[in-house]
Amino acid sequence: MAMPVRQCLRIGGYILGQRLRGRKRFPLLLELEPLFACNLACSGCGKIQHPAGVLKQRMDVARAVAAAEECGAPMVSIAGGEPLMHPRIGELVRELVSRKKYVFLCTNALLIPRKIDEFEPSPYFAWTVHLDGLRERHDESVCKEGVFDAAVAAVRECRRRGFRVTTNTTFFNTDSPQTVIEVLDYLNDELKVDQMMISPGYAYEKAPDQDRFLGVRETRELFRKAFSGGNRRRWRFNHTPLFLDFLEGRADFPCTAWAIPSYSVFGWQRPCYLMADGYAATYRELLEETDWDSYGRGRDPRCANCMAHCGYEPTAVFATLSSLRESLRALREA
Repeated sequence: MAMPVRQCLRIGGYILGQRLRGRKRFPLLLELEPLFACNLACSGCGKIQHPAGVLKQRMDVARAVAAAEECGAPMVSIAGGEPLMHPRIGELVRELVSRKKYVFLCTNALLIPRKIDEFEPSPYFAWTVHLDGLRERHDESVCKEGVFDAAVAAVRECRRRGFRVTTNTTFFNTDSPQTVIEVLDYLNDELKVDQMMISPGYAYEKAPDQDRFLGVRETRELFRKAFSGGNRRRWRFNHTPLFLDFLEGRADFPCTAWAIPSYSVFGWQRPCYLMADGYAATYRELLEETDWDSYGRGRDPRCANCMAHCGYEPTAVFATLSSLRESLRALREA
C-alpha cells in the first residue's frame, strides 16, 4: 500500500505542475534537521558525532518554517538527532501542517509519552517510528535494552489516539531474508502500522560502525529473497513498486538527491543528508551551484554502495508517474 489517495493526488499534481513549468529539478520532500542531539547512540548513526557545541543547537521555528517555504516541497520529514528533544517541536509541526505540508516526524519514540499531548491527529501529520528489527535486534542496533518495547507501546498509544503511524526500518549485513520477513510481518500484521518504509544502511563516513553496512550485491540478494513468494504485495509499504524493484536489482536508477534537499542548523547540505560536501546559504544556491551530475553510484566512489531512499526513491516516483503502465501497476499494488 502506498501513500493515502489524497496525498498521492496532491503529490502527483505537484510533480505535473513542476514539469509543465519546465523545471528540471525541484524538491519532493524536505529533510529538515532542527537539531543533531539524540537520547540514543545508535551504532549506525553519525549525527551525534558532532561537537558538543553543535549538539546543543536548536533551530528556531521561524527559520525552519522559512526553509520549508523557501524550497516549496509538499512534504517535510523532520529528523535529527531526536526531534522530540526540540523544546518547540509541537509548534513547528503545527506551523507546517497549517501550511498543508505533509509532515513525517521521525523518532525513536522514547519521548512520545511525554510529548504526545502537543500534537493532534491530522491527515497532514504522521509519526515515523524507527524500528530496525524485533526486540533483540532493534535494541542491539540502538545500543540500549528496552527501547523496542517502549517504541511498540508508543506506537500502540498513537494509534489508539487516532494518529497515522508509519515506520522506518534500516537493514544491515547482520540481517537475513528471514529477519526482514519477521520484522515486516510484525509491523504489518501485529502492530498494524499504516505504512512501512525500508532502506539498506549506507556507510557514510561519520557512522561509528562501518562494518555493518550492505553492499549493492548484498542488498539486492537480501531483498530479492525476502520479497520472494509474493511477500511484498501483502506488506503495506510507503514505497512505489519501482523502488522495491530497485532494491531487488530488477530496476536501476540514477541518484536524484536534489529531490530530497536537506536543511539543518548548518544550512542547505550538499548533496544529501548522508554526505556533507559543504553547505549553501539558500535553496536556490543549493540547486543551481551543486554539481548534481557528479553524485550517485558510478560517479562518486563514496556512493558506490548507496541504495538509500533519499537518493533513489524520488527517481522511482518520477519514473512511475512518467509511465502509464507503472502508474497503473502502482494503483493495483496499493
